Amino acid sequence: MIIHLVFLNMLPESEGSSGSENAQKLIGMLKDLPGKIPEIDELEAGLDISKSPASYEIGLMTKFRSMEDLETYRVHPDHQKVISFVQKTTSARAVTDYVV
Repeated sequence: MIIHLVFLNMLPESEGSSGSENAQKLIGMLKDLPGKIPEIDELEAGLDISKSPASYEIGLMTKFRSMEDLETYRVHPDHQKVISFVQKTTSARAVTDYVV
């Protein structure tokens, strides 16, 4: 099993919307992906609740059965649409992948 974690901070304003509005839109886009990309075994996304100085605003956790499934997800056109939105609306991103 491969775990793919992503942490994101939003720009204060982008694409004609506030950072908060874009965060909600992004979470919705992410939660729609399992219905479009069958290689996703599990996906959870949400807003940070701790509000610590070290926190990111959005957390994403996805599970894949193999590295091949993760790679299929990475290049999938629906995921690429999300990536395009992320590039326009976020100020920082951190990613890690690991095997469990």
